[in-house]
Amino acid sequence: MAVQEQFINMEAFWELAHQPKNADKRLDLIEGVIYEMPPAGFEYGASGGNLIIDIGSYVRAHDLGMVTAAETGFIVHTDPNGKDTVLAPDVGFIAKLRIPTELTKRYAPLAPDLAVEVVSPNDRAIDVHEKVNKYLQYGTRAVWVVYPTTRTVVVQTVAGAQTLNANDTLDGGDVLPGFTLRVSEIFTFSSTPPALE
Repeated sequence: MAVQEQFINMEAFWELAHQPKNADKRLDLIEGVIYEMPPAGFEYGASGGNLIIDIGSYVRAHDLGMVTAAETGFIVHTDPNGKDTVLAPDVGFIAKLRIPTELTKRYAPLAPDLAVEVVSPNDRAIDVHEKVNKYLQYGTRAVWVVYPTTRTVVVQTVAGAQTLNANDTLDGGDVLPGFTLRVSEIFTFSSTPPALE
């Protein structure tokens, strides 16, 4: 849902997003327009948590690059007219050869190689579709759109889309070579707390 009428650039967006009144808000900037999403639900957050553990462990073990947590901003496009685009995937991956030599305290100055978006019941399909298109338009090689409600994952690249069900295996393709994960594991949660020793 768009929340302002005039276009702003990424610098103004950074300042606005970091005001105390916006501290708990989830915001994206798409072509100069701010979009606000409601806070994530429990199942949504748990599914994203599983993915960041699985992807992060694999990336670290194989020295493939860097994984970012939810709400890390990526400047996927700068526009001479100030209609910049800053997106924040639930999980992001940057291949080792593309990691900037110095990490900035502000938004990452590139598109992630992989963006993972976990869709909550409050997300509008048209907004999810637009965000996926922006990732792919500005250089993201693969987007995994995760649907906890239906326990499915849509893998999108510029070549097309593939829908995976719980019994299917998610494959990292050429973005995360060798990575595989059964889709059902994204939605598997332990409800029994560990025993104290």
